[in-house]
Amino acid sequence: MKKITVLAGDGVGPEVTSEALKVLQAVDRKYAIGFVFEHELIGACAIDATGDPLPAATVERCQKSDAVLLGAVGHPRFDNNPAAKVRPEQGLLKIRKALGLYANIRPIKSYEALYSTSPLKESLIAGVDFVVFRELTGGIYFGEKGRSNNGSEAFDLCTYSVEEVERIARLAFAAAQDRRKRLTLVDKANVLETSRLWRDVVSKTSKDFPDVQLDSMFVDNAAMKIVLQPAFFDVILTENMFGDILTDEASAITGSIGMLPSSSVGSRVALFEPIHGSFPEGAGKGIANPMAAILSAAMMLEHLGYPKAAQEVQAAVELALKKGVATGEIIKSNPASTSEVGDFIASNI
Repeated sequence: MKKITVLAGDGVGPEVTSEALKVLQAVDRKYAIGFVFEHELIGACAIDATGDPLPAATVERCQKSDAVLLGAVGHPRFDNNPAAKVRPEQGLLKIRKALGLYANIRPIKSYEALYSTSPLKESLIAGVDFVVFRELTGGIYFGEKGRSNNGSEAFDLCTYSVEEVERIARLAFAAAQDRRKRLTLVDKANVLETSRLWRDVVSKTSKDFPDVQLDSMFVDNAAMKIVLQPAFFDVILTENMFGDILTDEASAITGSIGMLPSSSVGSRVALFEPIHGSFPEGAGKGIANPMAAILSAAMMLEHLGYPKAAQEVQAAVELALKKGVATGEIIKSNPASTSEVGDFIASNI
């Protein structure tokens, strides 16, 4: 039996999560894993119900589960109110801390069926397959913040420790060993002291992985290379803010941000979620692409020790793309609905 805490969240989160659960139920029928799905609140819906973007009941349930499946978090009524003291996204930051989720893993893969939807030339994106390891609980997002008394100045402190860098570096090196054995550290070591710490620690850690080729690249150069030569990369390792920006940039390679899954892992329970936002303007219309949520469920299966089932889910997604069973941002003529995509993928497990 595997207990999965489901945090459907806001906007299209409940819709895409529902399709991921549909696929997991199909997997369960075939492999008899014994999934138990328990639903809790996070984000704007949690604020509406409890006043807290991450209620204590949600944290407790997540800590007792085998994995967490998250939909999306966010609502424009908070985005458009700079004075709001409580925000949905605070729930994401809190759950990362509560579960010790220090590594965000985002695979970037091009699909032949989507070459025509990518803004990049087919010659650039053909065969692209890399993964980004983004540090998730440190850096400028979690550092001390403030404004001067008169409000004319503001600051965000960026700090990292040796331990924080080394633990994610070891995960990234281990992943590179199972891939093409190349790791690229992305930083800004010509300017930032934290980046120089990253270089020192990663260089020392690399000695324990002699079969992996290590190179370093400034973040501005990496941003350019992701567009001009994305196939160069195998494993990218970087800090929190750089990883946040680069993975959103890289999402354009696939032709749809609705194709990109992610996992967040650490010392406790792992969390799996699509990288797209809550897309509130699309909520309830059946137009949201559920494939990233379904591929996140596949990453969860891999993490839980069911690699064959994970491969089946991935193959079913690719079959859907080849057959043209996809939502409107991928298929312009006669697109499928969110639930129709989920039905097709589940039926092919």
